[in-house]
Amino acid sequence: MLPAAFLLISALRLVVGFDLGLSTKCVAIPKEMSICHDVGYSEMRLPNLMGHTSLAEAVAKSAGWQRLVGSGCHPYARAFLCSLFAPVCLDTFIQPCQSICVAVRDRCAPVLGCHGSHWPSSLECDRFPADEDICLGSLSKEQKHIVKVVPKPTCQICPAFEEFLTHKNVLDLFCTNNFAVKVKLSRKQTAFSIQEYNVDCRAELITPSLVLPYDACSMIEQWLLVNEDCTQKMTHTHRPMVYLIVGTTVESNVLVHQVYRWPRWNSQLTLSTQKWRQHKCT
Repeated sequence: MLPAAFLLISALRLVVGFDLGLSTKCVAIPKEMSICHDVGYSEMRLPNLMGHTSLAEAVAKSAGWQRLVGSGCHPYARAFLCSLFAPVCLDTFIQPCQSICVAVRDRCAPVLGCHGSHWPSSLECDRFPADEDICLGSLSKEQKHIVKVVPKPTCQICPAFEEFLTHKNVLDLFCTNNFAVKVKLSRKQTAFSIQEYNVDCRAELITPSLVLPYDACSMIEQWLLVNEDCTQKMTHTHRPMVYLIVGTTVESNVLVHQVYRWPRWNSQLTLSTQKWRQHKCT
């Protein structure tokens, strides 16, 4: 959950706002607008700052950004986008500051590139007010320590999907990598023909001081979103598939080196993960 209402009050500078020049109304943020639901306030203004005049249009257009927000490319990507698609219902519009736009763009544009897209002209940062004006800004210095720094996934070529590992191979693999996560993965069809995935995750190996097991699963879910071409190959049917995803972190970037299918009959993988804690790497 982002800080309530995007820490809007602490982000306000000067008493200047943005006026569309149109009559606006307050409406409830619908559940279908998933990137902005449960975001800290319950009502938004229409037309919004993207020029959408109906809820149906706003919901449909915002749905395409769900994947980017889920990738974790920037901790304030949701705040930035929701200030545009679902602006909080105040007496005046509050735009995002240029600084938060630049921060989100610089971290998230590469993820869009991984999906074959680019940062849209409608979100060019020079259209937004400078930080000296009233606008939605980033967290204060005092609040930044709250944000947890977790290694981020990178756009990469899909590793080969291996079929079989022996007991020794698995232990050697664990010794040369610093995370191994077991993932049960399936795809689901959602509204607006946007592909989403069910991810059931368990950390089998995490190097101490890297991340917590929960964070490792979140890290892998983000990798699956960023590298969606790999995820599509791993979910070529609607039947759930189980994989062992193995890799390392380099300069706070997540790199997946190998992906192994984990069929039920493969007792070698199960045995190896059970014996791992007593194993000594040479």
